[in-house]
Amino acid sequence: MNRSIIYHISKENAGLRIEQFLKRKGYSSKNLAAIKRMPKSILVNGTHYYMRDILSDGDCLTVQIQETKCSEKIPPFEIPFNIIYEDEDIIVINKSAGMPIHPSMNNYTNSLANGLAWYYHKQSKPFIFRCCNRLDRDTSGLTIVAKHLVSGSILSDMNRHRQIHREYLAITRGKISPESGTITAPLARKPGTIIERTVDFDHGEYAVTHYQLKEYKNGHSLISLCLETGRTHQIRIHMKHLGYPLIGDYLYNPDFEYIKRQALHSHTLSFPHPITGKQMEFHAPLPDDMKSILRDTKQHGFIRDIN
Repeated sequence: MNRSIIYHISKENAGLRIEQFLKRKGYSSKNLAAIKRMPKSILVNGTHYYMRDILSDGDCLTVQIQETKCSEKIPPFEIPFNIIYEDEDIIVINKSAGMPIHPSMNNYTNSLANGLAWYYHKQSKPFIFRCCNRLDRDTSGLTIVAKHLVSGSILSDMNRHRQIHREYLAITRGKISPESGTITAPLARKPGTIIERTVDFDHGEYAVTHYQLKEYKNGHSLISLCLETGRTHQIRIHMKHLGYPLIGDYLYNPDFEYIKRQALHSHTLSFPHPITGKQMEFHAPLPDDMKSILRDTKQHGFIRDIN
């Protein structure tokens, strides 16, 4: 993937070496090392410069990213997916339930990564898969994919520093009580399994989830959840710990009367753009399989759209 990023140097940044300026923009040392190896990757006012060269007030700095390799273990397959937003640096996708993020032994050709590899293969563009907020296979909703090494590195750093705000919607049986609160319960791998997690106050990793009831209909609660930490299966385990496990969760609550997958949806994502710094916010409406659970049986209609 090729990308030219242009910076106009202000008086405040005059006198910095190029590598110092780029580090302040969020470039990692690994990014800088990779960019150095690319031909004529740094231009100042159209002239090739080196990372150690000094910037002046009014300079036009261009970083030319040239990635020619593709993810070798991700074969391209034509798989439809829903693009919410795309620019030169990121792509935001509303992932459907049942679609894995990465290929695996049992899902080698039907993942989101396979679909994206095909999408860029059709455009004759190399593409390395860099997903920044992974969702479980059966969790639907918004996920961000970086389109080059710099946006990928900056988004990963944002994730570590909790600068990517995520809101999920989930459904449980009964009316949740209390209707809002914070769950603080450390999580660890469940003994005897490599997949399942459990609450473990002695050896678990710190985990915090904030929740709030949004709707109660047809004997079920629609709950908004925001994460302070991003542990594996965090929402699923925390809601079970609270006494309100998600319906349809084959691992932690195999209640399949209304839905055949965990009723969990990545509804909102907001974050500063990794290159421009502009605040971005995206929403994915509640999918039909979750919406139908909350159908008002008296009025034979759906609940209002959650946008």
